[in-house]
Amino acid sequence: MTQKYYSPNAINRKNATYNVIFGERSNGKTYALLKQCIEQYLKDGSQMAYVRRWQEDIIGRRASRLFSALCENGEIEKLSKGEYTGVHYWAGKWFLCTYDENGKPIYSDQDIICFSFALSAGEHDKSTSFPKINTIVFDEFLTNKIYLQDEFVLFMNTISTIVRKRDNVKIYMLGNTVNKYCPYFQEMGLEHKKKKKQGTIDVYKYGESKLTVAVEYCASVQDKNSPTVNKYFAFNNPKLEMITGGAWELSLYPHLPFKYKPKNVVLTYYIEFNDNIFACEIIELDDQVFTYIHAKTTPISKPDNQLIYSLDYNSKPNYNRNMFSPMTKAQQRILWFFKHDKVFYQNNNIGDAISNYLKTCKKL
Repeated sequence: MTQKYYSPNAINRKNATYNVIFGERSNGKTYALLKQCIEQYLKDGSQMAYVRRWQEDIIGRRASRLFSALCENGEIEKLSKGEYTGVHYWAGKWFLCTYDENGKPIYSDQDIICFSFALSAGEHDKSTSFPKINTIVFDEFLTNKIYLQDEFVLFMNTISTIVRKRDNVKIYMLGNTVNKYCPYFQEMGLEHKKKKKQGTIDVYKYGESKLTVAVEYCASVQDKNSPTVNKYFAFNNPKLEMITGGAWELSLYPHLPFKYKPKNVVLTYYIEFNDNIFACEIIELDDQVFTYIHAKTTPISKPDNQLIYSLDYNSKPNYNRNMFSPMTKAQQRILWFFKHDKVFYQNNNIGDAISNYLKTCKKL
């Protein structure tokens, strides 16, 4: 059976400025956009910007292998009708090339198809002009590790460096479903992504502006009954569903170990994160003391009198942005439960949200 791979044709028909594409790993997202880049270059000389978060992702061997699948599949030679046979990387640029009898690449400055950009080193590119770049691809914009401080602003600065005063540049943001808590979703107002179904594309518009954002949750290209999935990825681990079908990666978090009554709650505080409110209860039950965190579906009553953790700036004395910077002995005690694994969650989604809040706190 022929393996299916991702195609950008459907999202391209939306003709959006930003194209946010996420789904399972190894479904061909990056391959498809790199191929599209080469097709555009061969058609009209348009170049591409390849953007990553960290500088080390676009140097050395990692960078030199970016187009390797296209080369190995013969796509370069096929698309260029034999004019080129490979892609060579040098000093932050990718060149279409041929090879001499010793395997040495032959290329010139007229053969540049792509430039590299790292958000972590964006200041270095501001004085350079890139008038031929008409496509920006930000690869692996989703991460289950840490985002850069003010990363969305860094990304906007990178786009500004490339676009300047032009209006013919399209932006693609590619990601694997490793973490649904992402600053880009919030900064871009993509509020529907929580309920989004695989195989669908939403288009967002912003008032009277010409800005449009198309968001695609890729349909799975994997057959869960295929020999590969059954042989290598059949373990009972929810994280593997991201690899085999594009489900959001989710860790397992400890759930409530005991039933309790309201009288067992000795302290309640709240965490506001990603437009959600979580109620956090310190519970004493017999000889057990632990924190239980669950969703709060109603507004906080008496918000001026309750301890609230929130990443938003607030001058009120009952607010704290960073759990790892306790301001009182009570907040030191709250932090103790997290440091000693005495925290339980209503479900894995809530555990994932709190984990992302804590990751963000560690950067503050």
